[in-house]
Amino acid sequence: MKQAYEPLFTPWKIGKVEIKNRIVMTSMGGTSIFGWMEPNHFDKEAAKFLLERARHDVGLILPGIAPIRDTMGGRWLYQNPGKFRELKTFMEEFHKTGAKLFVQITAGMGRAMAVNDLMVKMMSNKALGTLGKPIFNMDYITASASATPNRWADGVYSRPLTVKEIDEIVEAFARTAKLCMDAGVDGIEVHAVHEGYTLDQFATKYTNRRTDQYGGSLENRYRFAADIVKAIKRECGQDYPVSLRYSVISKTKGFRQGALPEEGDNYTEVGRDMAESEIAAKFLQDAGYDMLNCDNGTYDAWYWAHPPAYMPQNCNLEDVSHIKKFVDIPVVCAGRMEPKDGAEAIREGKIDAMGVARQFLTDSAWVTKLKEEREEEIKPCICCHNACFTMARYEGSANDQDLMDAIHMARCALNPRTMQTKKYRIRKAAAPKNIAIVGGGIGGMECALVLTARGHQVDLYEKSDRLGGVFVAAAAPSFKEKDRALIEWYRRELERRRIPVHLNTEVVDVNSLDADEVIIATGATPKKLPIPGMEYAMEATEYLYGRETGERVVIIGGGLSGCEIAYDLILKGKKPTIVEMREDLIAVRGVCLANSSFLRETFAYHDTPVYLNTTVQAIRPDGVTLCTKDGKTIDVGCDNVIVSAGYNPHPIAEASRHVHLVGDANGVGNLRTVIWRAWDVCMKL
Repeated sequence: MKQAYEPLFTPWKIGKVEIKNRIVMTSMGGTSIFGWMEPNHFDKEAAKFLLERARHDVGLILPGIAPIRDTMGGRWLYQNPGKFRELKTFMEEFHKTGAKLFVQITAGMGRAMAVNDLMVKMMSNKALGTLGKPIFNMDYITASASATPNRWADGVYSRPLTVKEIDEIVEAFARTAKLCMDAGVDGIEVHAVHEGYTLDQFATKYTNRRTDQYGGSLENRYRFAADIVKAIKRECGQDYPVSLRYSVISKTKGFRQGALPEEGDNYTEVGRDMAESEIAAKFLQDAGYDMLNCDNGTYDAWYWAHPPAYMPQNCNLEDVSHIKKFVDIPVVCAGRMEPKDGAEAIREGKIDAMGVARQFLTDSAWVTKLKEEREEEIKPCICCHNACFTMARYEGSANDQDLMDAIHMARCALNPRTMQTKKYRIRKAAAPKNIAIVGGGIGGMECALVLTARGHQVDLYEKSDRLGGVFVAAAAPSFKEKDRALIEWYRRELERRRIPVHLNTEVVDVNSLDADEVIIATGATPKKLPIPGMEYAMEATEYLYGRETGERVVIIGGGLSGCEIAYDLILKGKKPTIVEMREDLIAVRGVCLANSSFLRETFAYHDTPVYLNTTVQAIRPDGVTLCTKDGKTIDVGCDNVIVSAGYNPHPIAEASRHVHLVGDANGVGNLRTVIWRAWDVCMKL
């Protein structure tokens, strides 16, 4: 391996348990060994997912959170001993890899529970809540330290947990940990004084207003977490290691308002600041925790714990390195960690191990590839959250998430096989065919790779002089370095697999192609708005491909693309104005709150003018005329206008028995729809 990475592949200990290297796969919702939004059981899909990563040189694996009590049905995790017998058999196979596994257990979500509109009705209507209680006991699921507002829904409050309920949860942790230990699990991770979940709601002052032994002083606010580790040690022995998922700093200004990674964002911390964290970390260590698995943030500042592409790489490393000075137990750092930087921090003694999550969804073998100096073969995670975390929140809606996404989290936009091995798989074709692919964007390139893996002969035709399609434009902003790396990965993979690529070749008639099957991946074209003066505006792709603008820019369209352009302009020191017809920015299903809240809060911080419920009546060389919902007319001066109003599919041929549409040519979506639909087509050919 490269010398720069050597610190990552040295052994270390958590208590008396030795870990073979310092790469930790941190937990991701949906990868729980006991299932997720369903009655707890031994989850075979998660087991397969975890085992595959263990076989690819990960040191410590932390499955997704297991609620101590079922979200659906309310059964305690320690009940139904059959799943622990299956877990024991699994652990025997797992340990053959040399990796270690800690099961992560959560006390609950409290006010962070991503409630949807139906759940809101159950919480607001007593009769409906009583009727649905056997399935979703919303009163218990959302219970917290105090009566605080739900992160996702307006007018919905959590009720305080009773001392009796707290005692039951503490005892349940101890009983579950003992069953895990007896099944061969190497340790437990308590989730957590982290990310604004239930235990963190007890720990932070802005969410804990209790006056009993669980409120007020630091000792009281952290008592719940301390009681849990003491109970586990009592049941399992002092040598059984217990890790704590821990947010060093809350990075929170108030309910639904996070602190940005801006040097000038001098805010007052309402949660855990560094001064308190220095004391709390030592208090938790002394209570019995053997490791701190760290990052930053809460659900009110979710982009710290689940950083989108806009967040800096290694965004939590400085704070985590600081907190290590105040404890004697190992400290892990997660949050857009780059291997070289993680290795250097370990070499310098700043942290003990590097935590990585979503990269394991995109490429299960990335650690092995890193170790074997095959870095160019690592498919990069682009931090899009298009499949792993699709909880969306915007004005007028609670969590607007597809039910299947809620039940099956931790899937991957770039890798359909992740947590979906029954649905998406590579099978050799019974009768290999000659297949032509028209269009060299992401959809076309993904088809070429899948079809080649199945044994077909593929030719890829692209009318321009480069591969990537419209994604080249989407990847242009400075913060899209991982998107650009993804395009390069595709280009290298096509070359590595010797797939014929015909650049500067426009296909007009698919019948002219010598092919058994034709795949059309010709993308989409921008929508044309019926606005007077459109000739004075530029399309979003024109700007992204490099067309210059003046200082003042009006963006028509406040969807994700328009908002990312506005953010790019801010980074360039320019002054964007956003005009959006709907009642909120990025008011669409599927865009994670971690992504959208970062952008909304950035615009608020920079005083970016945002006109909601507003249409554009006319565009002029020096500005635009707007019309608000109440009929008010506003003139806004600017140097340039950028239109980001969406796209229409642009297939060059209609679908037929031997012609297949993929990507945006088959319906405009995002990277997930492009890649997953490509597999849907390619698996059938």
